[in-house]
Amino acid sequence: MSGGGWRCDGVRWPGEAPELGWRRGRERRVSVLAYGGGLGFRAVGERRCAGARGNECPLGSVVAGRSTGGRCAECARLDRAHSVAADTMPDDPRTYRVYLAWFGPGLVKVGITGEERGAARLREQGAVAFSWLGRGPLMAARRTEEVLRAALGVPDRIPYARKRAVRGKLPGAEERADAVAELYARAVGLQGRGWPESLEPLPLEVVDQVEVFGIRRGGGPLRAVRELVDGGVVAGRLVAAAGPDLHLAVGGGDAVVVLDTRLFTGWELSGVPDAAAIVSVPLVDIGGGGVQGGLF
Repeated sequence: MSGGGWRCDGVRWPGEAPELGWRRGRERRVSVLAYGGGLGFRAVGERRCAGARGNECPLGSVVAGRSTGGRCAECARLDRAHSVAADTMPDDPRTYRVYLAWFGPGLVKVGITGEERGAARLREQGAVAFSWLGRGPLMAARRTEEVLRAALGVPDRIPYARKRAVRGKLPGAEERADAVAELYARAVGLQGRGWPESLEPLPLEVVDQVEVFGIRRGGGPLRAVRELVDGGVVAGRLVAAAGPDLHLAVGGGDAVVVLDTRLFTGWELSGVPDAAAIVSVPLVDIGGGGVQGGLF
């Protein structure tokens, strides 16, 4: 039950440039984004469920504006059921990699991704720096992930709000690399104590993604879009991106607003002039709970 306009599928990172995916019925297209370029949209109508596994929601359900999932309960269940995280594919023949990801001071995690995807998963999560740890069958990678989480005391998920809060005050490249190397040393020290023999260790090689994301040291964004509303506009100049987040310079000054593109999914969007540089949707302070009207 799609409308007549294009609906956003969110941001993707197949390479070192973010892309926005779009769909209209069975049609698909992609917009490659460039830092320094203008980006502007107006939300139209109601936000509809994004569907599951590339299929439209059969009910065309309306979903809440603040939902980062963008799906009704049934489509969310179907989408999750076919994911690697659900452990429903133990006989998956593909090779998987275990990674160590660093998002900012005190924010680290262990995860797995399909080897054929390369670093796309790390870019999708907004990992500022990372290193591969090992490669092997799915269940060996999953077992290693579980062992390291418990032994290193790191979580399996880090909320994007926490990642945003530290992104504007990152330490220098050397300190970032040292943080990943220290985590790597602790992880490899656990070999022989729960690591499956079928997981092949990989050498330390820190990959720093600050330049890929366009992040600059110093003051970061102070506000983020809380939700889109019918008729609301988000427009500005793209200055950085990390994971699902787009950093937009707005208001003709130094103000930067973060737009989590997961809030885009399911909305019909119409274009606005690049020169608009305004935000007329509710905003929230990054790192705090203050809500603002959102007009720049």
